[in-house]
Amino acid sequence: MEQQTLFGGDDLQPLAARLRPRTLEEFVGQTHLLGEGKVLRRLIESDRISSMIFWGPPGVGKTTLARIIAQRTRAAFIDFSAVTSGIKEIRQVMQRAEDNRRFGDRTIVFVDEIHRFNKAQQDAFLPFVEKGSIVLIGATTENPSFEVNGALLSRCKVFVLQALTAEDLMSLLSRALRDPRGFGGQKIAISTDMLELIANFANGDARSALSTLEMVVLNGDTDGDTVTVTEDTLAQCLSKKSLLYDKKGEEHYNLISALHKSMRNSDPDAAVYWLARMLEAGEDPLYVARRVIRFASEDIGMADPRALEIAVAAYQACHFIGMPECSVNLTQAVVYMSMAPKSNALYLAYETAKRDALTQLAEPVPLVIRNAPTKLMKELEYGKGYQYAHNAADRLTDMQCLPDSLLGREYYRPTEQGVEAKYKARLQQIKAWKDEHGRK
Repeated sequence: MEQQTLFGGDDLQPLAARLRPRTLEEFVGQTHLLGEGKVLRRLIESDRISSMIFWGPPGVGKTTLARIIAQRTRAAFIDFSAVTSGIKEIRQVMQRAEDNRRFGDRTIVFVDEIHRFNKAQQDAFLPFVEKGSIVLIGATTENPSFEVNGALLSRCKVFVLQALTAEDLMSLLSRALRDPRGFGGQKIAISTDMLELIANFANGDARSALSTLEMVVLNGDTDGDTVTVTEDTLAQCLSKKSLLYDKKGEEHYNLISALHKSMRNSDPDAAVYWLARMLEAGEDPLYVARRVIRFASEDIGMADPRALEIAVAAYQACHFIGMPECSVNLTQAVVYMSMAPKSNALYLAYETAKRDALTQLAEPVPLVIRNAPTKLMKELEYGKGYQYAHNAADRLTDMQCLPDSLLGREYYRPTEQGVEAKYKARLQQIKAWKDEHGRK
């Protein structure tokens, strides 16, 4: 059967490529899927692979796992990249798979970064998956619920791969220093503390950890046949941590959700942390500022009306000075929002009114509060009976402003939080006055 050459001994390859696991026994991490007796391991060992999608962050073994499957399976294996391929290449691959099927052979098609294919390209796989011409294995860093067509997704089992732990990465780094494919034939002097720093710096990414190790070793001090990695060399190679973030993907929404909920939960420390995660990963500070403005009214509202002023001021500061200077302005805003008393009364008021506006009969505006700029409108009694509140002794009137069908409806229900308690008391006074003076 057709099988691509997947592993080579080329010493010129990067360390991460040279050390790519070749068997399940060498594979590190994902024990929830590959531990003894776990479902994916059983499927691989019994050669009963069906179409599946591996979803997880970079450097956790998605491609490696597909290649291990290729080594164990009794099927042709075609490695396919969504970055460099289009409809023409897909059709060619599908034709090869169809030819294999006619001879009774299975074909596994591995599609790296499947989320990069558009709808039409993904649709091209669908009929071949349905009739069993191919077993599709896709790899993606993006949530397949958003990035993979529903029809294709429904025919694939999704396996979620997790970021590697620091212990997993320490195991990989230690192996790299022992394995002849890595630095096993050399004397490398590097402390355990340094390896732990590299593991933590990698942020769950095996490729990043091994690349950093390779960098510090290649830049280490050579004395005879020994290479010594110094703290200074390590510090230079760890100067900037790359944070996993996609401004349009799931992680974008996860982090803004974390910021919003931390502020809502009155946790300024968590709020500042999630703010930093977003800004240091390259998020537009104006986007964050707009969300803080929304929060000021949605979650604080009249409990502290100054919150909206602070939020708008932070947006203006971000617009005026940009990053990195405006980070402290946003910090001030999110800390203020976190510490402020909370009320969602304004949010509930609008949502309730919106529901009525969309579902109730759209009654005309009462004549008494209509504008009457023309003679005809006045003849039609637009504005007849209008009471100008400023001319009343208490600046209050009993004039009806809601349509008849909604008379008595209450949308704004103030809470006792913060200064909203004062507005609640004021609203109660207004309603009592109107009841006393004959409000209908």
